[in-house]
Amino acid sequence: MSRTLTYREALREGLDEELARDENVVILGEEVAQYNGAYKVTEGLWAKWGDKRIVDTPISEAGFIGMGIGASMLGVRPVMELMFWSFHSVAFDQLVNNAACVRYMSGGLINVPIVMRGPANGGTAVGATHCHVPEALFASFPGLKVCAPATPADAKGLIKSAIRDNDPVYVMENTLLYGTKGEVPDPSEGDHLVPLGKADLKREGGDVSLIAHGRSVLHALEAAETLQSEHGISADVLDLRSIRPLDVDAILATVRKTNRVVLVDESKGFGGVSAMVSHVIQDEAFDWLDAPIKRVTTLDAPAIYSPHIEHEQLPNPKRIVDRVLTMG
Repeated sequence: MSRTLTYREALREGLDEELARDENVVILGEEVAQYNGAYKVTEGLWAKWGDKRIVDTPISEAGFIGMGIGASMLGVRPVMELMFWSFHSVAFDQLVNNAACVRYMSGGLINVPIVMRGPANGGTAVGATHCHVPEALFASFPGLKVCAPATPADAKGLIKSAIRDNDPVYVMENTLLYGTKGEVPDPSEGDHLVPLGKADLKREGGDVSLIAHGRSVLHALEAAETLQSEHGISADVLDLRSIRPLDVDAILATVRKTNRVVLVDESKGFGGVSAMVSHVIQDEAFDWLDAPIKRVTTLDAPAIYSPHIEHEQLPNPKRIVDRVLTMG
């Protein structure tokens, strides 16, 4: 059985279930309680669970993230909401020097079971300082896990797995996905968990592999439909879901199947997620390629404020189709 939920509702349901399952789970962040969350993901949770489980924090990412990390070292399982992942820079020391290193530096004696979540995306015309997509940045630090759900079902399944994980998990959401709808398994069917590190083949094809994560998966799916209907090209669409751990086996399987690959990534091209995926393919499946690896990334400039121009700066279905058609 399944129901149709929005991405926002699926996240909320996952959070609610984990609050009920484990009394050590708490939610902290700016406006998450009485205001019901800046994006209404936590709507109704404060009224249900009260001040000790849903906690409004001061507007100080360094302060409340540091507090959450300290609490997690003592056995609490905090879920920290960042109003924008772009504000990570004011808490960078806490996010990478503290959360990522404590388990290693304690010889495995101290875990940091904390979740950092919130939107990491462009496309909303809020300017260059609110549009960073830092999943590749955080994935480069050993000790951190990073995921980017594209659908409501994956959003619920990944947030639940993230909360139960004993390492820091950074969940990259997208404000443009919060209102999108999809089928989500009913709780009566049991826990819906999506394991970290497991990609998902969202569409089957045989001519080219489109590999993406986050909202770019939806662009890849739309591009695949256009390629099939207008050009007779059949595309696999692989949703990475997790950036670290990365499902290398799934990546290699689709490349060996189609022999052509286009990587779609809202990160900037220089050092983005798709750069790492490209290296994996070149290193482990080079002989299977019938054409060079192609990439569709965000054009290398600060986020453009104009909505129409920003749309062209980001990956979109037309850019993906055009890139596939250059492969020959």
